[in-house]
Amino acid sequence: MTQRQSKGGTAMMPAAMLLATVLGIALLPVCIYSLENGLARTPPMGWLSWERFRCNTDCEGDPENCISEHLFRTMADLVVSEGYAAVGYEYINVDDCWLEKSRGPRGELVADRRRFPSGMKALANYVHAKGLKFGIYEDYGNYTCAGYPGILGFSANDAAQFASWDVDYVKLDGCYSLPIDMDHGYPEFGRNLNATGRPMIYSCSWPVYQIYAGMNPNYSSIIQHCNLWRNYDDIQDSWASLESIIDYYGNNQDAIIPNAGPGHWNDPDMLIIGNFGLSYEQSKTQMALWAIMAAPLMMSVDLRTIRPEFKAILQNRKIIAVDQDPLGIQGRRIYKHKGIEIWSRPITPIYQTYYSYAIAFVNRRTDGTPSDVAVTLRELGLISPTGYRVEDLYEEVDYGVLSPQTKIKVKVNPSGVVILRADVQPERFSKRPYNPIFYRYPN
Repeated sequence: MTQRQSKGGTAMMPAAMLLATVLGIALLPVCIYSLENGLARTPPMGWLSWERFRCNTDCEGDPENCISEHLFRTMADLVVSEGYAAVGYEYINVDDCWLEKSRGPRGELVADRRRFPSGMKALANYVHAKGLKFGIYEDYGNYTCAGYPGILGFSANDAAQFASWDVDYVKLDGCYSLPIDMDHGYPEFGRNLNATGRPMIYSCSWPVYQIYAGMNPNYSSIIQHCNLWRNYDDIQDSWASLESIIDYYGNNQDAIIPNAGPGHWNDPDMLIIGNFGLSYEQSKTQMALWAIMAAPLMMSVDLRTIRPEFKAILQNRKIIAVDQDPLGIQGRRIYKHKGIEIWSRPITPIYQTYYSYAIAFVNRRTDGTPSDVAVTLRELGLISPTGYRVEDLYEEVDYGVLSPQTKIKVKVNPSGVVILRADVQPERFSKRPYNPIFYRYPN
């Protein structure tokens, strides 16, 4: 019997529907032929300038926040000194607006001479000296989205120039180009990157521009040529923007999820945690769902001024471990009703044929009161008779080993999340006692 209450009550999950949905994510993975440059075996992690600093080129009026070598050196320093590198963030990525408005006399790309007086090779060297890796931005079209030179007509030369600068990661945008040409142009640039002999992660915007043009992207080809790709809108600094991305990935998951795996990832865009548009609860929600979706974790925030509670979210080692799980299986939304969602991702360890899982309970309601969600492990698809060790990854509560029959009850704040990790147990632990749990999360 199913009971649901929409306002502050307890939502009891329909067992048959929920279990049938969950079991779909534990099927054997589809065989996908993908780019094998040995890179991005787990989703890339790092810092990216765009969402927070955009195309601020006013270094006279705003020297501390303009797109310049000073900004990127400062952020590289802080990624190391403030502990981000220690938990896995390793890329320092330049986005648009780093170039001069025209190429050099030999057709070469030229960094803005005032804002990057030392040049991009020197900036890459600085980042590498910190033990980090260096990423750069370009565009497949005639121009970048902000109007700087694109790679069209210069693909091989630009790839070689990036290699000569010791670049580790290239994002190729798609402004000022024809989406129909991308099926040729993006693979060509990827081949040119590989031909340099330097390992460079290749991030593509190929599918999103074709989707906007009403085309169906050829994901078989995209997977063969790109390490990650954008499917949807640029994220903005707001809860509404974040919700639209969550909805897109949930509503289109059957088409999106099979394309993800080690070396090739769907990219829902940057982490905006610590900026202006998300509350504390909403920031926790983004971090948890990006981990469930096996998303790249690219921070775009001012690390000089970030508040401690947001820094703690970004540095949550246990949630990062979910994101970086070596199986590389992207999770999915398994339940949605009256503002309550449950997302689930299979992870390691595996025992016999049973996966472990990360489970996120999301409260999309805004009625001002936390919502209780009650469900058995079995209804979530956790059916190993040996049981699961269950832990709350934000509250750091260890519930011990629970059987599939155990009913858990969580309290989820409005626009917030509870994320649990359930590690399947080897048989020798199968006889440990269990008790139903009830834990009230702080408001």
